[in-house]
Amino acid sequence: MSVSEKIREILAEQALLSASDVSSTATLEDLAIDSMGVVEVIFAIEEAFTIEVPFNANDPEASAFDVSSVQAITQAVEQLIAAQKPTG
Repeated sequence: MSVSEKIREILAEQALLSASDVSSTATLEDLAIDSMGVVEVIFAIEEAFTIEVPFNANDPEASAFDVSSVQAITQAVEQLIAAQKPTG
């Protein structure tokens, strides 16, 4: 399963939708995921990919993690995964 597919699956579960209903251009608002849901999504992403997401639920706008769309979340997760892989 690709990063994109897993993220769509996590978001779909939170939004009570089918993963096929979650487009890459959808926003969390489009999916009716509220601020509490965003926190649950972040936890699920951290667990699924064994990464630490730089997200501040108290100030989402100031976070280094972009949650503006499914595509933005996917790109941010891919960057976090790449950053934690050892080089050499």
